Amino acid sequence: MPDDSRLLLGPLLRHVDQTSASVWVETAGAARVRVTADGLQPAETVTFGVHGHHYALVCLDGLEPGQRYAYTVEVDGQVVWPDPGSDLPPSVVPTLDHAKPLRLAYGSCRTSVAHDEAGNATHGIDALRAYALRMAGLTDPAGDDPDEGRPRWPDLVVFLGDQVYADETTAEMQAFIEERRGLDEPPGKELKDYEEYAHLYRLAWSDPVNRWLLSTLPSLMIFDDHDIRDDWNTSRAWKDEMEATEWWHDRVVGGLASYWVYQHLGNLSPAERAADPVWSEILAHADEPGWDAGPLLDAFAERADQEPTSYRWSYARDLGTQARLVVIDSRAARVLEPDHRNLLDPDELAWVDEQLRGDVDHLLVATSLPFLLAPGLHYVEAFSEALAGGGWGQRLRGFGEKVRQTVDLEHWAAFQAGFSAVAAMVLEVGRGERGRAPATITFLSGDVHHSYLSAVRPLPGVHSRIMQAVCSPIRNPLPRKMRFATAALSYGVAGPLGHVVARSAKVPDAPFEWRLVEGPWFDNNLATLEVHGDALRLWWATGKLKRGEDVYRPRLVRVADVKVGG
Repeated sequence: MPDDSRLLLGPLLRHVDQTSASVWVETAGAARVRVTADGLQPAETVTFGVHGHHYALVCLDGLEPGQRYAYTVEVDGQVVWPDPGSDLPPSVVPTLDHAKPLRLAYGSCRTSVAHDEAGNATHGIDALRAYALRMAGLTDPAGDDPDEGRPRWPDLVVFLGDQVYADETTAEMQAFIEERRGLDEPPGKELKDYEEYAHLYRLAWSDPVNRWLLSTLPSLMIFDDHDIRDDWNTSRAWKDEMEATEWWHDRVVGGLASYWVYQHLGNLSPAERAADPVWSEILAHADEPGWDAGPLLDAFAERADQEPTSYRWSYARDLGTQARLVVIDSRAARVLEPDHRNLLDPDELAWVDEQLRGDVDHLLVATSLPFLLAPGLHYVEAFSEALAGGGWGQRLRGFGEKVRQTVDLEHWAAFQAGFSAVAAMVLEVGRGERGRAPATITFLSGDVHHSYLSAVRPLPGVHSRIMQAVCSPIRNPLPRKMRFATAALSYGVAGPLGHVVARSAKVPDAPFEWRLVEGPWFDNNLATLEVHGDALRLWWATGKLKRGEDVYRPRLVRVADVKVGG
């Protein structure tokens, strides 16, 4: 194992482009961190502190496109990574090459439990870990392996929310909580503050195999509700209820502050970091040993929660002419007023309007919540919004609000203003009104604990194929009884019911129709999207074990494989 007396967590390979790369670490104390990549001058920086924890983000420059650089990490002059006793390959920085066909992995919803028989029995095999073992060459191809021989590595992985579960904690996390404050103190088994979030991230990212994957595969991230709490920002009534508790303030502040440190900072390019007000303030104190950025981040997080327009969590990446990736925050930027609901506030909506454009082969829109649910369920959720807004009379508004929270009716469809606005933008892109129309416009999403592929039916004048590709969960499957109920309700009962109740509340028809192409399936999965000219290949893979096989070495098995276009 790496020297945990100096390196607590990481390295995580974060923002990578054709010529630069960012490496994130958490160290045991204030230190100087150096990253040395083959053939390059070492890059180093000092750590910054947050509530007694210490972090560094080291940026490597002067790299060449399409190369792989093995690297080492030093803390105060001592090499702490890689672990010389590991059977995993050396960690590398693989720079992007826009001339090479893009391969992007993605998924959401991953709990942090052990990878032994007990953990697999309750949460299934970790699809991310099975993917990592296959990448590392430590497992043989299964009968229906996604590729012949050793698969080509993805260029990056996008985690679409619920990297950590602040409200559904494991026994190991609960043991840590009990040592600090006892489980009978609010909020009980749920996380309370930054210190508990820091421990939760350590549990999530410290398994040796996944740790290796995160050290060698560039990652992008965005939060969903469980990163903070189930149903986060469902409605004004939900937010008021949370803010009335004695513990919510510390929870949301700790959640957003830790999210900025552990997830968001690494999403930013060097230019974006330079313009980020929080990062700029941290750098301004880099020569002050012992300076704690905790109060700065607490104040920032409190303001971000109360004034969503004060900070943008969304971001975009241009991946040559092949693809543009737009990652949208569908949680923190909501307008929650009962008579003026929107998944995106005006500033966020204007930003999305700027990002959704053509002149690329494929436009990829990543949002934790599916933009296109099963059609019937879409109209059920749209009806729930209308009911809570008085669509069946003022007396039923409260009932409608309760239904929205109880049944988790809070996806894009339940915020029709935002759905309609983004749908209109997408159609303009598809018609070629915002530059050359892409071959495909694909929403990449998670959240719903089942995976599927849907496609919009062709429309006159729309040249792009519009799709929704969901991958959820990576490791947190629904119980089998709930799988049947989810499938029956979403793809059966909701069909005729949704249209009937939606019409009764005068919900407008969506600007297009869509249908299920593949799915649903409920395995733990990690999905991969590959660009092949004007075509896409999408495949979902899970981890499998045969009787007698090593429980810690599951093999990667394809669940579905679809080619679109071409």
